[in-house]
Amino acid sequence: MLQNQKLRIALMTYSTKPRGSVVHTLELASALQALGHQVCIFALDKDGSGFEQNLLCEYQPIPAKPAPQEIDLLIKQRIQEFVDYLIDYSQNSLLNYDIYHAQDCISANALAILRSQQIIPHFIRTIHHIEDYNSPYLRNCQDRSIREASLCLCVSDSWQVQIQKHYQIHAPRVINGINTSRFSSQKNGSEASLKQRFGLTGSPIYLTVGGIEPRKNSINLLKAFSQVLIDFPNAQLAIAGGSTLFDYQAYRQQFLDTAQELGINIGKSLVITGSLTDVELQTIYRCADVFVFPSIKEGWGLVIFEAIASGLPIITANMLPFTEFLTISQALLVDPNDIKMIAQAMRSLNNPDLASSLIQASQSILSDYSWERSAKMHLNAYQKLLL
Repeated sequence: MLQNQKLRIALMTYSTKPRGSVVHTLELASALQALGHQVCIFALDKDGSGFEQNLLCEYQPIPAKPAPQEIDLLIKQRIQEFVDYLIDYSQNSLLNYDIYHAQDCISANALAILRSQQIIPHFIRTIHHIEDYNSPYLRNCQDRSIREASLCLCVSDSWQVQIQKHYQIHAPRVINGINTSRFSSQKNGSEASLKQRFGLTGSPIYLTVGGIEPRKNSINLLKAFSQVLIDFPNAQLAIAGGSTLFDYQAYRQQFLDTAQELGINIGKSLVITGSLTDVELQTIYRCADVFVFPSIKEGWGLVIFEAIASGLPIITANMLPFTEFLTISQALLVDPNDIKMIAQAMRSLNNPDLASSLIQASQSILSDYSWERSAKMHLNAYQKLLL
């Protein structure tokens, strides 16, 4: 029976840096391996440093050379690097898996090329969200990665509806999870040095994760924070992370110009950490008082899970997919376009009773979203494909 078959599974991801789909890949791989399957992660590796996490499964780094800044050419090169590596791997008779599963557009396009050359029999594509690309080339890449997949999966009910609407494809839903052995509220002594390093001396400290990007709604968050500073002049906003393929320099400059216009002291009131190591990311959650994430587009929002597991009260957008798993008793849900509303929510969480109530109510979410459960949902999808 396929149900009892131990599978060889190749998981493909476009980076070794901890963005949402990459974290999903790593945690899914570990959970599948723990269930007795043989997993190998194939990942583009720009700096040769690999993943920071200790992996429980095999890992094949795919060398990624410096690429043009022009996004179409960059993506084209990254796809070709994936293709060249996997073809070479297949010629050495090593590309022998039951499942070929891409977590993003880049690796899915590479697998589509390999399948067209009959090097692999099929491929699966997880759609975390659909991008609104201006570039015809990128739109075609995204469309190919979805339409040519043998099976599409998605991570939320809302995106399942969108995939059906735009592509007439039914994508079974698989859940995201949270690794509570990595993220918790238990302090371990590393907090003081990280606070000192970034000058996190404020009260309260608001944290957001994901860098400065249009879809993270960074400028509206900044404007809301400027209003908070009127009542809480010692407050700080920390923006962590931000490693991405895309160049948001124009938006980032607009963000910095806005901070200057609002009189926000960068480095004091506003702390921009840049990319963090896995351990640093875990620590910075424990240094914060509030997690604020008024993002306007996410596949799911894994960072919200991380913040909940770290014992933080949550402010996020009152929209899908966040409202699939959060209620008004578990988080402050705001209109992401309403700067005053975001600011009021940020101010209100200086009330310790409200903050404590949200923290306690949100903890129940964690038990519903385990990576083991996610892995079993994936296995069910894999088995149906192989029948």
